[in-house]
Amino acid sequence: MTVSTDPEATPDTVASGDDLTPTRGRRSWILVIAALLVGTLLGLGIGLVVPHLRTPGDNSVEAGFLRDMSTHHAQAVEMSMIVHEKSTDPEIVYLASDIALTQHGQIGYMQAWLRDWNLSPSSSRPPMAWMPDGAGAVVNGLMPGMATPAQLAALRQATGKDLDVQYLTLMRQHHLGGIHMAQEAVKLSHNKDVTWLAGTMVTAQQGEITLIDNLLKKLQAS
Repeated sequence: MTVSTDPEATPDTVASGDDLTPTRGRRSWILVIAALLVGTLLGLGIGLVVPHLRTPGDNSVEAGFLRDMSTHHAQAVEMSMIVHEKSTDPEIVYLASDIALTQHGQIGYMQAWLRDWNLSPSSSRPPMAWMPDGAGAVVNGLMPGMATPAQLAALRQATGKDLDVQYLTLMRQHHLGGIHMAQEAVKLSHNKDVTWLAGTMVTAQQGEITLIDNLLKKLQAS
């Protein structure tokens, strides 16, 4: 700061440009703090809004897959419970129990996510509409691998070895269809929960197909 020696100098003439520096500095800090506060508030707002914007919609791949796979799984649970009750083969009873429990649990996951997204567990859209060219995989209203009403009726009436062979044959086909659907979900979905669940379905059902093949060979040899 420069001090004037002029006795007639007025305050305006005494002050130099350096006297404004503290004021400008304080103003700069105030602007910086205000900008940080605004940025923080905007960040919080985006953090609250973006998850909702990313929630899968009613016609999304995720919603379609969860709805269709819930229906697909429900049939596997039904068939497995029939065989769990009627079969006398311990290995097949164990397999049926494992499939029923696993897929029932996965239905719980899928239905819970739909509820979290405020979506209905069902839709008026046709099966497989979420998958490109999925309509071609639907036969007589049934998704890939699903048993027909006649096949389910025959399974309910079967006993002994015939029951076991029918179940293993139907479940093998059912798993192949389910794997196809789950693999498509892994490719098409951007939701990490859905891709994780679909991936576990692929791995588990591929392993079960190997077990089913071994059990069928054993039955055929007996």
